[in-house]
Amino acid sequence: MKKLLFGTILLMLAIVVPIPTMAQININVEIPLPPPIEFAAPPEVIVMPETDGVYVAPDIDVDLFFWNAFWWRLWEGRWYRSAYYDRDWAYYNSVPSFYFNVDPHWRGYYQNHNWYGHQWNYERIPYQRFQQNWRNWQTKKSWGGQKTWGVQGYPPRTPAHTQVLRQQRQQQYQQRPEVQKHMEYQRQQRPPQVQQRQQQPQRQQPQRSQGTPHGGEAEHRK
Repeated sequence: MKKLLFGTILLMLAIVVPIPTMAQININVEIPLPPPIEFAAPPEVIVMPETDGVYVAPDIDVDLFFWNAFWWRLWEGRWYRSAYYDRDWAYYNSVPSFYFNVDPHWRGYYQNHNWYGHQWNYERIPYQRFQQNWRNWQTKKSWGGQKTWGVQGYPPRTPAHTQVLRQQRQQQYQQRPEVQKHMEYQRQQRPPQVQQRQQQPQRQQPQRSQGTPHGGEAEHRK
């Protein structure tokens, strides 16, 4: 009798609730939300050097960033974002693009007031002032009112050097055990058809004859 009743309930859910909606419900249930961060008062922030408008709250043990109108935090290999610093966290199924511009050793530089051998005169920005002005700073590209991030006499890195650093930080990030665990979870959640396509070896292209190369190939070899 119980089995019959349970089966009837499942059938009713399948009829009333569309399949995509049910799948979304399962995803939301399987991915937990991070624990709350305790704040005695709204956090002060500092601007991160060599970033475009990335702020961080330096007085807490976890990395809490603000960028592009959202607060961001990494927890157990997963990213979450919210419009508020202390609640309403939502899972973000990617790595925010700003993150690999953030130096992973920023806390040590912050404590020493030193950014790669240069005096770092950062400004602690009160929360209310930050909320009132960050959009204007973003528009004018004057982070916290300073275009040099408070670093004295520091020459900005070239785009090529910045790209190399981003790639290095991405590799280091992907080697974290908690990140690898979540990446494996994401692979397991992909449809079987996608997993099969990813596992299949790429077919080798048939070799062309050794005769006269096509026009495009000849142009490429010049």
